[in-house]
Amino acid sequence: MQDQGSDAVSMFDRHFLVERADNQSALQEAQRLRHQVFRLERGILPGHAQARLEADEFDHASHHVILRQRRSGQAVGTARLVVGGWQDGRIAGFPMLRYCASGMLRDLPMGTTAEISRFALSKVRRQGGACMDGLLRYGLMRGILRISLDLGLTHWCALMEPSLLRLLRVAGIDFAPLGPVVEAHGLRQPSAAAITRILADGAHRCPELYGFVAGAERTAWHRHWGSGAGHAFHGLAGDGVARADHGRLAQARVQAA
Repeated sequence: MQDQGSDAVSMFDRHFLVERADNQSALQEAQRLRHQVFRLERGILPGHAQARLEADEFDHASHHVILRQRRSGQAVGTARLVVGGWQDGRIAGFPMLRYCASGMLRDLPMGTTAEISRFALSKVRRQGGACMDGLLRYGLMRGILRISLDLGLTHWCALMEPSLLRLLRVAGIDFAPLGPVVEAHGLRQPSAAAITRILADGAHRCPELYGFVAGAERTAWHRHWGSGAGHAFHGLAGDGVARADHGRLAQARVQAA
């Protein structure tokens, strides 16, 4: 069982590629996919179908991830990390604050916190059903984690669908609620997580899925921060033990092979 997480990482890397959108062309590819997902497929964001790009004022302060199929080169998913929570000496600059009071974030270290936002996976381009859907979402989190390491982040905040939070919890990525569920193009849960606590606890709680998401990044993270880092706002990342869904990952391997 100990090798299954490594097998999942190897399988994922054979079929998919997680890239950082570090130029204007790649950013526009992410924005086109967001338009496809949030406007055409789900109809949850305003705008015209002819616009072709879904963009907002937070994109310039964000680091973007693209998940693509290796064989076709098509973009399958995207997500972004929005940085810059401090503006003019106050908590601002996060998309979730359009719907939540800034006081929800008062215990987070804003200098090393980023918001996970625009988490999108196109149903038109993915194959394999619910199992593969979950695996691709975990793949996006690999990209988010990699960027977080590069930036020296310690915490994430997010306004997420409860179903996505449950899926991430299976892999040991446990977000704590910051307040009640809010209406933001559907019901969303304001949440936050201490990244180093996730990395410290995840391997013991659900090693198979955790190994897929964290991969080699967990070793690099601990080299960078050490075992004593990331304990500010210690209650985040959750104390309850999540149950790993080993069958989901095993079936995803078969479907992607």
